[in-house]
Amino acid sequence: MKIGIIGCGNLGVSLLEGVLSEMPDIEVYASKRDVSSIAHYASKKVTVTDDNQVVIAHCDVLIFALKPYTVLPFIHEHREFLDPKRHTLVSVATGITMSQILEASGNNYGVYRAMPNTAAAVNESMTALSSNEDPLNRAAFVQEIFNGLGTTVHIDESLMNAATILGACGVAYVLRFMRAMIQGGIEVGFDAKTATQIVSQTMKGASELILQNGSHPEQEIDKVTTPKGCTIVGLNEMEHSGFSSSLIKGITASYEKINKE
Repeated sequence: MKIGIIGCGNLGVSLLEGVLSEMPDIEVYASKRDVSSIAHYASKKVTVTDDNQVVIAHCDVLIFALKPYTVLPFIHEHREFLDPKRHTLVSVATGITMSQILEASGNNYGVYRAMPNTAAAVNESMTALSSNEDPLNRAAFVQEIFNGLGTTVHIDESLMNAATILGACGVAYVLRFMRAMIQGGIEVGFDAKTATQIVSQTMKGASELILQNGSHPEQEIDKVTTPKGCTIVGLNEMEHSGFSSSLIKGITASYEKINKE
């Protein structure tokens, strides 16, 4: 099967790079209104075009990486070129439901909603995936696409907004935390490059402890908080300043915002 990525902005390019890295035998069509920024991806396996009808005509799995407000109008405009016996529709747009996609397409398609994050560009995405009853039974293939970008978790569609906040917006939250740690590292004596290296590897190592050990974060925290030690003093100071509370408030504020849209 051939994959079409319609709308190669930042996320679309991340998806393209992930597929090229992990699924080198798959043929991909990538579209963008101005193809100059993605022209260098063109190869025997990648067709770059500004004509979305070319993508639809040649591909079996269509990934809509468009701005959310353009997805439904696009599907409705091109519905005469879509074929439910051939095409599987995948949306990575925030807030567009499967029922809306089915209504816009006017037919019984296999529809998937996927919420990867920008770490797809380095094959470390956390992708939340949900689907309807796919008449073409392509669930395994669609999952393979996103597994190639990192890790995939299947969720109920009702949790997709929550997954967007935690997984996609979450990249920004983590990076902001890292920036603060780096700034702290500079204040206690490191140059920016060294502080960034230490913080980045520390973040990666902390994540791997949880993923590989299957432990709760608090269990790992206990291992480095000795009585009257410097770690617990720092943690308590952060909590007195509202560290955990502000993070939770930020997540819930983002969730409230996405639910209003």
